Amino acid sequence: MRTPEENIQLAEILFPDVKETPEQVESKYPKREIAEGAMVLRFAPSPTGFLHTGGVFMSLIGRTLVNQNGGIYILRIEDTDKTREVEGGVDLIANGLKGFGINFDEGMTSDSEWVGEYGPYMQSKRLDIYNVYAKDMVAKGNAYPCFISEEELEEIRKKQEEMGVRTGYYGSWAKWRDASLDDVKEELELGKKFVIRLHSTGNIENSFKIQDLIKGNVTLRENDMDTVLLKSDGYPTYHFAHPIDDHLMQVTHVTRGDEWFASLPLHVELFKKLGFELPQFCHFAPLMKSDNDGKSRRKLSKRKDPEADVQYYIDHGYPREGVKEYLLNVANSNFYDWKIQNPGKPSNEFVLKLEKFNKAGALFDIVKLNDMCKDYIATLTAAQVYDFALGWADVYDKEIAEVLKNNREYCISIFNIERTGEKIRKDLVKFEDVRGQLEIFFDEMLDQVTIEDISQRVSIEKQKEILREYINVYDVSDDQSSWFEKIKGLASRLGYEKVGDVAMVLRVAITYRTKSPDLYQVMQVLGKEKVIQRLEKYVG
Repeated sequence: MRTPEENIQLAEILFPDVKETPEQVESKYPKREIAEGAMVLRFAPSPTGFLHTGGVFMSLIGRTLVNQNGGIYILRIEDTDKTREVEGGVDLIANGLKGFGINFDEGMTSDSEWVGEYGPYMQSKRLDIYNVYAKDMVAKGNAYPCFISEEELEEIRKKQEEMGVRTGYYGSWAKWRDASLDDVKEELELGKKFVIRLHSTGNIENSFKIQDLIKGNVTLRENDMDTVLLKSDGYPTYHFAHPIDDHLMQVTHVTRGDEWFASLPLHVELFKKLGFELPQFCHFAPLMKSDNDGKSRRKLSKRKDPEADVQYYIDHGYPREGVKEYLLNVANSNFYDWKIQNPGKPSNEFVLKLEKFNKAGALFDIVKLNDMCKDYIATLTAAQVYDFALGWADVYDKEIAEVLKNNREYCISIFNIERTGEKIRKDLVKFEDVRGQLEIFFDEMLDQVTIEDISQRVSIEKQKEILREYINVYDVSDDQSSWFEKIKGLASRLGYEKVGDVAMVLRVAITYRTKSPDLYQVMQVLGKEKVIQRLEKYVG
């Protein structure tokens, strides 16, 4: 057991270049001037690849909560695992979230730039800060250098398994916990690699109570593991870095995934040993996916589910506001009812309540997502649909982009079909679907579509007879009522009991399909010349 004086000496040996104290560091982060009750939250992803849908979900929750109380939302990048980092990872995160309208008050804006006075907001740029606290922890006997090798750790694990005790580096198993100063010096002189570990004073037999704003009041066992705080490469672990960052940035609520709940006893111990006030903790259950049998559930997976990648929605032209609305409904299942009761109100006026979150993990339902995206697009004007569709097509479908650019007003009139009145047509889930709407109106696109066969219902000769008769009575100036009466009269004259049979023949001749937007409106947009041309072409 080292004496307090020896611990101070050891700290100087390990961190000879660290001259600052924790108090001096903290003087650079003045108390925030925010309203009482305002939240300071952070979204802290790692730049390790694509932005997960769960990341958008978590960041949306944070942004919404902060908006409700006039708080501050921070984008902090946790990049201490350099082996998993991808080039441009910060840009992927920042731009991906911005694309969904999720902005931050402080934090990283790119790989090298940030906004805010409480940075740096990237952990790899805060190593000097972590060293200050690591030195202080060693000096106070709350941490120590550990020279144990991976092989030795494996041997310990095997012995623990043989003895039937908990595996891990703790208590008497932590051989470097109480090593003498001379023994430590000897290893250092030999150039041995080491990590800095927590000197835990917890007892697994003891429990404590803590409130989680999602899970409620919970009872947990104390931590007794001597967890690694600084790795041999000098980078901190998440366990060590986040309490320091949250403290200095004055985060009031730690919002994070459920996977970190098991580490809460360790984090509580670290906050206390560092002398920091505990924030409020909110552990959110992950988004779940129903397997094919519908009987089992699993986490939404990067490997198995394309919709786990935010890029999936961007590539296919999903309306990002529609995706956001769906995720808000996943967070609080009363959002959909609120939306119906408050037509026209923006989603950011919805009050998100932590107590309404699903503690077991909400089910991610692509069918429900599609339905809500349909509903959202149905609220847009035709001009808005045009703008969104062009924005998507410019990147993903050059052919459609050219069609849209060269025929703006015509395309807007197409998108305006069944967009007014009591029943709004809801056949657009995403903006890549506009191709299906446009191809009806452009011959060069329609010619690539197979004509649906209705000969079993109405013979080819009868179809031609109907079309010849209709050409004689067709008048583009007819209103919808007069137009329908002519079809009705035609059906009666030709001996058809169902007006729908005659209308179906007209629909197929004009659109090549048995289902289409309102036929009258389609014909009005096409105009007399094109309608007659198609009818005559079908007749042959």
